[in-house]
Amino acid sequence: MKKIAVFGNTGGGKSTLSKRLSKITNLPLYVLDKIQYQPGGTKVSYEEYKGIHEQIIATDQWIIDGFGCLETVWLRLAEADTLVYIDLPLSLHFWFVSKRFVTGFFSPPQGWPENSPLVKSSITSYRTLWLCHRRLTPKYRDYVMKMKHTKTVYHLQSMRQISEFWDLMQTENKALN
Repeated sequence: MKKIAVFGNTGGGKSTLSKRLSKITNLPLYVLDKIQYQPGGTKVSYEEYKGIHEQIIATDQWIIDGFGCLETVWLRLAEADTLVYIDLPLSLHFWFVSKRFVTGFFSPPQGWPENSPLVKSSITSYRTLWLCHRRLTPKYRDYVMKMKHTKTVYHLQSMRQISEFWDLMQTENKALN
């Protein structure tokens, strides 16, 4: 595991998983929301984002958390040697977006750029939930099924599977050290 793409619908825990995975593996973590958006939520230009993304995927080691855009997600998934797809039930994604919205009034959501507008970003997350579920989730599922023979694939579909993933990562890390 040298190049890990962590992806899935909004609110699934990608940022939490990526941060923890980076600590376990000592691989550098790149959070796409923090690359695409400046503090305060202003979006960087597409060209700038794409250039930074290309520089990252050209390196030897990384964990990349997030979506980015349609063009770069497929480039990243193709370049990764390990895919971590968080594919929880839609109701759970919805619950986690709602929880993040409420707790965001007390502390900034993990993985979001500094001073991101909570209400505007949360509304975008609710819209994204449905769009991703209808348009991307079927494509992601097909992709991970096709890639499981050529890449290391973790298709996490429940909180129990996420917990088992952590146990496996910690066991593998102890074996390597």
